[in-house]
Amino acid sequence: MDTYPLEAEKIYFSQDLLTLDCENGPETFKIGEWLLKDPVRIHRMIVKEKTLQVDQMEVFAPLVSKLRRADYEYYRRITGLKMLIDFPGFSSEVEARIPYDTDPIAFYKWWRKGKNEHKVYLSPAYQFKLFQKVAKMEPKVMLKKDIDYVKNF
Repeated sequence: MDTYPLEAEKIYFSQDLLTLDCENGPETFKIGEWLLKDPVRIHRMIVKEKTLQVDQMEVFAPLVSKLRRADYEYYRRITGLKMLIDFPGFSSEVEARIPYDTDPIAFYKWWRKGKNEHKVYLSPAYQFKLFQKVAKMEPKVMLKKDIDYVKNF
């Protein structure tokens, strides 16, 4: 069986073959098949490890949509404030960053009090920034645990 080791300088397209080590030994698939078989691994290789270079339109764009279906929690974490949400006052879906930046109080109420934390992942740093803004603007709307979080940070 032929193997196709990762070539660091190559830009991969969906029809290119790649051999990766798996639980049962090396496996070879086209990049397009890897997107279906293990999208999280491929995403990590591209974004975090930066060991795999792919064509943005042919490989990366479809990968993101496959991540959403394959591992929603991972997708939610990597998307963060870029997640599209239905937010009151907007006629269509909007990036979470827009209400987060423009109206932190409304975003806080929607996200924390509206029990929408499962829809948008905020890292501890982004949570702290949000809580800090809301505490300065309108502390009465905050939950006690969030006020304590800001005080004890």
